[in-house]
Amino acid sequence: MFIPARRRGSEILDDPNADPALSLRSLRDIALANRFFGGRDAVVSTLRAVLATRPAGDAPLTLLDIGTGLGDIPAAAERVARARGVALRTIGLERAPLLAGAAATRCTHGLAADAMQLPFATGSIDIVTMSQVLHHFDGAEAEHLLQECTRVARVAVIVGDLRRSWLAVAGLWVSSFALGFHPVSRHDGVLSVLRGYTRDELRALVERATRCPATVRHRLGFRVTAHWSPQYHAP
Repeated sequence: MFIPARRRGSEILDDPNADPALSLRSLRDIALANRFFGGRDAVVSTLRAVLATRPAGDAPLTLLDIGTGLGDIPAAAERVARARGVALRTIGLERAPLLAGAAATRCTHGLAADAMQLPFATGSIDIVTMSQVLHHFDGAEAEHLLQECTRVARVAVIVGDLRRSWLAVAGLWVSSFALGFHPVSRHDGVLSVLRGYTRDELRALVERATRCPATVRHRLGFRVTAHWSPQYHAP
């Protein structure tokens, strides 16, 4: 009873012609929500487990964060890697140059590009991360996005997203006022939760798209993560 049917529909800022300044304002709200409600930690804790398999002082790694927003996840990833003695170069990807430029202040590089056609060779990026992006796509587009992540990754792909729940909807709605969210952020945030995934849905989508066995876990703050190694990709 606490899990609504998964919704479809477009969020206001899904429109490619959305005002970049409004998108930037909304990204500040998303970064705040990531900080307080576990979006950042969900991905970074999974990354920490991946890095634990790497010897300290190993060759530098590259990390591509798709839909990076203001680059808060790459920045946190660099701190975690540094603490383990791992050099990590990060690339934050956004579709709009203004947003990519904003992310570049917290990543090694900011890049404006299409996530559906990543401008990287196969296996050229060590780790690909993607937080709260997948739910913006449905059907064949969602599968293609996951396939692109898997294609360019060499070591691991980590996907974090929202866990659909009426409790999460209510929590976001109430807290958005206390945190001073823009009305567009509030609208899109609620719809994002309703477009989120259960653990079984996310696992089925990832494994259908990539043919890779995925480890899928619930995380605090009504989050869910999936991660997998492209080396297990079936021919």
